[in-house]
Amino acid sequence: MSQDLWNYIFIGLSFALYIGIAIRSRAGSTREYYTAGGGVSPFANGMATAADWMSAATFISMAGGIAASGYDGSRFLMGWTGGFVLLTVLMVPYLRKFSKATVPDFIGDRYYSKAARLVAVICAIFVCMTYIMGQMRGVGVVFAQLFNIEISTGVIIGGSIVFFYAGLGGMKGITYTQVAQYCVMVFAYTIPAIFISMLLTGNVIPQLGLIGDYTAGEQAVPFLQKINNINTELGFAEYTSGKMNKLNMFLITAVLMCGTAGLPHVIVRFFTVKNVKAVRTSACWTLFFIAIIYLTAPAVGAFSRVNLIGNLNGIAQIDAPQWFLDFSETGQITWEDHNDDGVIQLYGPEHKAAASNELTYGKDMMVMANPSMAGLPRWVIALLMTGCVAAALSTAAGLLLVLSTAISHDLMKKIIKPDLSDKQEVRSARAASFVALTVGIYFGINPPGNFIAQTVAFAFGLAAASFFPTLLMGIFSKRINREGAIAGMSMGIGFTAAYIIYFRFLFTAPEGKSVEDFYLFGIVPEAIGFVGMLLNFLVAGVVSHLTPEPPQEVQDMVENIRHPQGAGTAADH
Repeated sequence: MSQDLWNYIFIGLSFALYIGIAIRSRAGSTREYYTAGGGVSPFANGMATAADWMSAATFISMAGGIAASGYDGSRFLMGWTGGFVLLTVLMVPYLRKFSKATVPDFIGDRYYSKAARLVAVICAIFVCMTYIMGQMRGVGVVFAQLFNIEISTGVIIGGSIVFFYAGLGGMKGITYTQVAQYCVMVFAYTIPAIFISMLLTGNVIPQLGLIGDYTAGEQAVPFLQKINNINTELGFAEYTSGKMNKLNMFLITAVLMCGTAGLPHVIVRFFTVKNVKAVRTSACWTLFFIAIIYLTAPAVGAFSRVNLIGNLNGIAQIDAPQWFLDFSETGQITWEDHNDDGVIQLYGPEHKAAASNELTYGKDMMVMANPSMAGLPRWVIALLMTGCVAAALSTAAGLLLVLSTAISHDLMKKIIKPDLSDKQEVRSARAASFVALTVGIYFGINPPGNFIAQTVAFAFGLAAASFFPTLLMGIFSKRINREGAIAGMSMGIGFTAAYIIYFRFLFTAPEGKSVEDFYLFGIVPEAIGFVGMLLNFLVAGVVSHLTPEPPQEVQDMVENIRHPQGAGTAADH
């Protein structure tokens, strides 16, 4: 069978599965729409949370970023996994005891203020919309490559599918769809990695292959030495060396960690289990399921770089493999013959050749092209593409649910129209999903970042600067009041968003200067959320101590939240 036919079969079967689950899991009440009825098992919720968490940025771009930057790509691994530990330890057991359907719901009640709830809704919209851009872009990139269509068309197709099963089933439909999507993702990610590891290193376990010997050459050498030698020969820095500014490396990692702990679409997943004990069990399962893919990503990134260079560098263009032509047609990889010799040349900045680098490629294509570069069977390639689609769709659905509930529940029901009926609230949520997804599709077609992971990094910066400090102080400090929370959130997200928008969209460097010369202390926009987070803490603390203490009943509530043990019965009220 042709590759296109394999693609249609795998993608078609997966879509049929997702839509079938959505129809069977149609939400009939707000409790089912927002929290899946609160009765999801820890095992299933762990799998669904892992799928929700492992977005297109994880599945497609993380290994691509590692392939391009080597050691520096570890900021994604350290930041995202470390952040999930923060989330598990510092956030979800306490928030689950409070038993609210959304993050703005907790903020509105904890800070006894409709204004605080409104600011939280605005922050949720900013964070989730930025994140959805990356997911929609990921869907578009995969569909464009699968069916040789424009990325914009792929974004629209993917967005329509997400709206169908997220808007129809709510959290109930999303949860069980994400269980299926995780199963697709884990097989799609690990099976090609196992095949490629065996081909390059003779080791069936990719992680051991990465630290083992490269056996595909004339003589066996340590794999990391092999990739370092390839890099230095072509004028790149050693793969295992750090090249990024240490300050930005630290700040980006910290932003990803704190942003993870403040992401509303991940937090709300733990409201779907029965009690606090189930939350902790679910979190353990989630970490296990995430680890399977995250521990494989460094090997996938390194293997793809070796395969790319080995397949293309120094080869005549007329002898280029078919996958090179396929990815060239969709603009994922480009070649310009600067010296008119008909040979593809990939050079780094330190190479001494007279001709400049002729080959450019998108980081987002490395994972998708890896099985083709390794010459794997067509069904493996189709399986990987199906996993790429599942990763983008799963997170986009979770984000869409958070957006719709923030608007329908926290804005409409709690602020604008308190007498909204249960059915009207669900209808409002579905209408909000449509509007939010339309905006997400537009920015998915016209993203603000160079690749998916960069766009998503902006969302983490916004979450770190807005929700993380507010939730943390709301749980562990009885003194933080509504004035402090409102001022802190507004300062954090306002500063972070302004910095990103200014340097990414508005600022033009004078002639002879680069944009980097004008960054605050050299901090890149992806890392500025850390400064926004510190400003949030500072402003909230100062304002709270200059204004009256929270009411005694709120302080008692905070004291109760801080003791999650034995809270199963309280959570069921």
